[in-house]
Amino acid sequence: MAEHPHAELVRKGYEAFQRGDMDTLRTLMSGDATHHVPGNHPLSGDFKGQDSIIDLYRRLNEETNGTLRVELRQVLVDGRGHAVGIHHLTAERGGKQLDENGAIVFRIVGDKATDLDECIEDIERANAFWS
Repeated sequence: MAEHPHAELVRKGYEAFQRGDMDTLRTLMSGDATHHVPGNHPLSGDFKGQDSIIDLYRRLNEETNGTLRVELRQVLVDGRGHAVGIHHLTAERGGKQLDENGAIVFRIVGDKATDLDECIEDIERANAFWS
C-alpha cells in the first residue's frame, strides 16, 4: 500500500531539512506558510512566509554550528489535511546540549504545508538552550 500523500510530503520536508535543501523545502510549503515555534527565546515565535521560515532554519543551523539533527521517527495523518511528524532532536550550542523529542503538526492544503505548529518535550529546557 502506498504512503498517504500528506505523510510523503512531511517525510520529504524532514529529509530536505536534514540535507539543508532549502529549495526543496520552498516547494513543499505555500508562500504564506507560518511556522510556529514555542517558547520564550530569540528563535521562538511565528515565522510567516517562506523567506521568514527559511531564515529561521538558517539561524537554527548557524546558532548550533551545524550540529542540529532532527531524526523523523513517525508520521501520522488524518486524511483531512493534518499530519504530525514525530521526531528526535539533538543539537549543541555554547557548551549546552539539547536532546529531546518533539513534533510538528502540519496543516496541508492541496499539496503544500500552510501551517507548521511545533511542539516540544520541555519548553523550559528549550528556552535555556536557545537563550
